[in-house]
Amino acid sequence: MLSTAYYAHHQEQPRDYHYAGPVEHRFNPYTFNGGTVLALAGEDFSLVASDTRLSEGYSIHSRDTPKCYKLTDKTVIGCSGFHGDCLTLTKIIEARLKMYKHSNNKTMTSGAIAAMLSTILYSRRFFPYYVYNIIGGLDEEGKGAVYSFDPVGSYQRDCYKAGGSASAMLQPLLDNQIGYKNMQNVEQLPLTLEKSLQLVKDVFISAAERDVYTGDALKICIVDKDGIREETISLRKD
Repeated sequence: MLSTAYYAHHQEQPRDYHYAGPVEHRFNPYTFNGGTVLALAGEDFSLVASDTRLSEGYSIHSRDTPKCYKLTDKTVIGCSGFHGDCLTLTKIIEARLKMYKHSNNKTMTSGAIAAMLSTILYSRRFFPYYVYNIIGGLDEEGKGAVYSFDPVGSYQRDCYKAGGSASAMLQPLLDNQIGYKNMQNVEQLPLTLEKSLQLVKDVFISAAERDVYTGDALKICIVDKDGIREETISLRKD
């Protein structure tokens, strides 16, 4: 006759039983999909740039997913972070812009879009969108404007800003080359479109050498009085 110990050992184990003990199951609603965005403003133009790599951990999901989204003929937003939240947030913004256009028979300005985005982000402050946003465009006077945000809605107007996985590498270089930080007895030259384009290309090429989440290609949106045009250059793909 089999002993009681035999039956106790061979009885059905709980579903969460593991050979090393109980297993803890945890749900994480966020993931980081990498990518870098950058915006800078000149006297009568603005640039918004991003790489096109969409990754997770050591896996590359897509090599052709830019993070710049055109909102109006004078405004572009760059979003990086959790790609699902980026898509959701940009769809909400586009819907709000259409509602504003139908109600007021005019297009929302870059400053108004920044204020609206701030309220959208703040309304989700207890379950935030995992997105770092930078808006680039022209203001009411036709001058270049850049607005940077944190994930819960605080924002400010800047001349240049970098965000995303390589922002810690890009921002100091922009501080030096555009903000003339830590530079003495240097003549501050006006920021031209040609210099801005070359600088954006240089900083992204450098970032792709050091950051595995940045690469494949660079997309630049150029905003001026004639509208928005785009440029694309290749980055390293490994």
